Amino acid sequence: MPKALLKIPTAIPGHPLYLGQLYGASRSLMLAEQIAAHDSLSVIVCSDMADADQIEQEVLFFSHRKPKTFRFPDLETLPYDQYSPHQDIISERIKCLASISSATHGLLILPVSTLLQKVSPPEFINQRSLRLKTGDRLEPIDFRDKLTHYGYRAVSQVEEHGEYATRGSILDLFPMGSRTPFRIEFFDDEIESIRSFDVENQCSLETLDEIDLLPAQEFPLDKAGIKMFRQNFRERFDIDPNTCPVYSDVSQGMSSPGVEYYLPLFFDRLVSLFDYLPSTAQFLFDQSAFDSSALFLQQVKERYEARRYNLQWPLLAPDELFLTVEDITTFLEAYPCILFTQFKLRKTDSQRVNCDSQAIPQLILQNQADEPDRDLQRFLNKPIFNKILFSAESAGRREFVGEMLQHYGIRPTVTNSWGDFISNQSSQVFLTESPLHSGLTLESVGIAIIAEHQLFGDRAKQQRRRKYKKTRDAENIFQSLVDLHEGAAVVHEDHGIGRYRGLKTLTVSDIATEFLCIEYANQDKLYVPVSSLHLISRYSGSSEENAPLHRLGTDHWHRIRKRAQEKIHDVAVELLEIQARRQALQGFGHDLSLAEYQQFASEFPFEETPDQESTIQAVIEDMQSPRPMDRIVCGDVGFGKTEVSMRAAFISACSGKQVAMLVPTTLLAQQHYQNFTDRFADWPIRIACLTRFTVKKELNQILQQLATGTVDIVIGTHKLLSDSIKYKDLGLVIIDEEHRFGVRHKEKLKALRAQVDLLTMTATPIPRTLNLSLAGMRDLSIIATPPMHRHAIKTFVLQWNNDMIIEGCQRELKRGGQIYFLHNQVKTIEKTALDLQKILPEARIGVVHGQMKERDMEKSMLDFYHHRCNLLVCTTIIESGIDVPTANTIFIDRADKLGLAQLHQIRGRVGRSHHRAYAYLIVPPARSMTAEARKRLQAIESLEELGVGFTLATHDLEIRGAGEILGEEQSGQITEIGFTLYAELLERAVKSLKSDSPVNFDTPLMRASEVDFHVPALIPESFIPDIHNRLIEYKRIASANNNEALRDLQVELIDRFGLLPDALKYLFRVTKIKLQTMQLGIEKIDIGEQTGKIVFNQKPNIDPLKIINLIQSNPGQYRFDGKQTLRIDHQSDELETRFVQTENLLKEFATH
Repeated sequence: MPKALLKIPTAIPGHPLYLGQLYGASRSLMLAEQIAAHDSLSVIVCSDMADADQIEQEVLFFSHRKPKTFRFPDLETLPYDQYSPHQDIISERIKCLASISSATHGLLILPVSTLLQKVSPPEFINQRSLRLKTGDRLEPIDFRDKLTHYGYRAVSQVEEHGEYATRGSILDLFPMGSRTPFRIEFFDDEIESIRSFDVENQCSLETLDEIDLLPAQEFPLDKAGIKMFRQNFRERFDIDPNTCPVYSDVSQGMSSPGVEYYLPLFFDRLVSLFDYLPSTAQFLFDQSAFDSSALFLQQVKERYEARRYNLQWPLLAPDELFLTVEDITTFLEAYPCILFTQFKLRKTDSQRVNCDSQAIPQLILQNQADEPDRDLQRFLNKPIFNKILFSAESAGRREFVGEMLQHYGIRPTVTNSWGDFISNQSSQVFLTESPLHSGLTLESVGIAIIAEHQLFGDRAKQQRRRKYKKTRDAENIFQSLVDLHEGAAVVHEDHGIGRYRGLKTLTVSDIATEFLCIEYANQDKLYVPVSSLHLISRYSGSSEENAPLHRLGTDHWHRIRKRAQEKIHDVAVELLEIQARRQALQGFGHDLSLAEYQQFASEFPFEETPDQESTIQAVIEDMQSPRPMDRIVCGDVGFGKTEVSMRAAFISACSGKQVAMLVPTTLLAQQHYQNFTDRFADWPIRIACLTRFTVKKELNQILQQLATGTVDIVIGTHKLLSDSIKYKDLGLVIIDEEHRFGVRHKEKLKALRAQVDLLTMTATPIPRTLNLSLAGMRDLSIIATPPMHRHAIKTFVLQWNNDMIIEGCQRELKRGGQIYFLHNQVKTIEKTALDLQKILPEARIGVVHGQMKERDMEKSMLDFYHHRCNLLVCTTIIESGIDVPTANTIFIDRADKLGLAQLHQIRGRVGRSHHRAYAYLIVPPARSMTAEARKRLQAIESLEELGVGFTLATHDLEIRGAGEILGEEQSGQITEIGFTLYAELLERAVKSLKSDSPVNFDTPLMRASEVDFHVPALIPESFIPDIHNRLIEYKRIASANNNEALRDLQVELIDRFGLLPDALKYLFRVTKIKLQTMQLGIEKIDIGEQTGKIVFNQKPNIDPLKIINLIQSNPGQYRFDGKQTLRIDHQSDELETRFVQTENLLKEFATH
């Protein structure tokens, strides 16, 4: 092991060692060296979770051999909360408890608040742990019972920790503590194979020999556990237990929100984390954690006192749930313990030692100075340093720092690790990639680390902690049947709009077949065979209640569709004209100076998300092309659209063109102006702001500068569209929040569109825009990857309730956060603020609305931004307001009066940091709201996940009725035939116009035939029991457009559900034959055991001579029956022979 750089005495149990003067990264270096020198587990206790994360990364960097890291995360709920932690947190905790007692070496790092929590006894975890190996004998039914006994939940499809699903001989399971779920395949009662699989696509990843199984909860929900809980509850609390939701839930064997704070009732005793640690462990304790623990216990006490009198939620005293600071001090005496601080200790002796590290110098490169690197060069020239390491936080930044240093004559050697740096004697100056936030100087050993921020100031880096999910495919949001529920409106291409009434299995000619049941007007029912699901799509065009129902057996649907097709044809012609004009216009291809652009990009203080990267790349390509750009960037609120616009503005300005950025509100214009000014501070680019508050003298000056070209970027409200503004050479228009502009302004923008590059930024694209994007006429980029540490916003819909408002506000204020309270009535806003002050005396309340003087409005917003007030009562003026990361709770009064895009935008004011955010939508009683308002609120409440702006727009399509692509109305043909069919017909019309083939609306569409081999072709219920999943798989099979897609589906289904039953094999075979018929003009293939027939449409795409030759060469087997039917007599009653014969026949027809 390499020699330690810091000389520190050995700590012994009962005599803690106090360590001071640990400046900068020397703290993490000391910890890494202590962990390496200790032959057992090392426990680091920090003041909070953020510090724990940072220390962990830095310690791993300084470790020559990476120690095994254990994580025991905090519950991330407030004491006595009526919420439970996320399953992933519980999983990590149980994994840690199960493994630390046997740890022979490694690192456990945790915040002190987590150490204070009492936990379940070790025997509970040990008795419910199990190892499964291939070849083990296990009765599957008993095993399922055991999983339930361990707290696992039975589901139809496994998606998160603590779930299992069974399908025949396959059992899917997501054990606690595991990174991936597992698929266990049984052969009778023997485990035949174990495979890990991907939650996203449910496909297997790798084969394993064994896996470990841990309990799914930190408390027992078996009969004995429930009995003990009920008994202890009744003894402890003198109330009617049935009035308590936790008691009722647990009595029924269910986990209840907030049950973690009733943990003592499940056991005879609780223990602390100390009971799980090996006796040989050592503690490394940050002294600031003692202050944090006192604050935390004070908060516990206050919350207990505030809530203890609620008889529906009786509380256990804090000492039953938490240790005291004295308890921790006592426990620490049994272990070697180092208590460390960054500050210098005043008194020193053998147990109180200061380390030999020096304060970190600031060496910022002063770009505007005559000698920007003066401080840096002085530091490097100190003879005391033998080796200096420059540290950058990512590979990209490392390259940038390297180039910058070379510019100043410093040529560092790139090194990959701390160990390489220490052992490499070939150079004095090195450069590496590391997570260090600050540097260190150790003069006694002649070593210094200079971290990036010492050179450039602070940056915020986005850690990629998990694999990003694939972003949503715009098309698939509409076409999939994932959201389909019974009673939903669906469109059948031949019969029109009806209501989905579920899957039904019917026996026709002694053969069981599954059908989709659709109910039409007059309760007529149509049964669609599952093999024809490609003809079915979800109806989205107006709300389900307003969806028209068509009558079967009439030509009503045919007439509607023909009318729609004719109108669609006109739209397609117009779209193609616009596209042709765009293609023909030789706009301006922007020049891109790669060196300048990379320098500008490197100044972005975050790491780009993958979506952001691909969007920026698409924008660059659009701008370099001579064709005018017309791109919509749809990114959820706070997902990084502004940076995309800044990159575009930079490229345009550097090409000598002007940029106009159009925003809907004055406040937002001010914020963008501030952000742009900061971002472009080091560049010779002039930025101006034009709003209704711009004074006349300044306004005239800016107008003149725009006309002469001395202003490069102008940011403003719709004033920028007025005729009085003349640009010298406008090259790029950026529109922020397009849905906030009216039709008149949009028409003005449409005129611009043909001449300049247009970039539209929106969190929720309005339906008309969405239609246009999906029709491929405007380019669409979706940013659906959340930035670091972003959580979904927890959304509640409730009626006005003082207690709920107090609870929600206190939750936020206690964690040092801020609150928006949206009340959209200027007349009563002051009264609302007074009412809130009465029930929340501790809150510092501010008010802001659009009728205030500009100066007062700005003062209120800045007071809120700088924490001088922590509850802001406001109108929708904050919809496009300034960014306040510490505001993570919002109340929206009379949310039923706001539109969906507006609700989503306002809700997005919160949740811009790593804290869980809460949105409370306050509404009147349900009966006094319109059906449309109820539907809007349901949509926004159900879509809590991050990146849902795009999906919300599809809900908007359904609620408001979809917009005509080129008209101004928000309803039309789409309401009559549904969005999916509308988009499909439009695509066909555009394709046929592009290929110059005439469009005859009476000719039937070329599509797959009806194929019947008189065998069951379906997914048996025993194979996929869940009806919803079965429907989705039917749709996927029916929509497969080539043999390769079908093969991939087969492989996936075998992997997920086991070997395919015959009926499903036949379904795949029939679908494969259907694909062969796609372009042949065959209406029906019906092949029985002895005879069969092929029915052609009126104009089949087959050479008639081929059919004549076929009949002449095999008159005993083939004959014509009428004009359109070819009769077939079989030589074999073998099904496989019939399949092969039909496939060969179709191959013959297809060859020209």
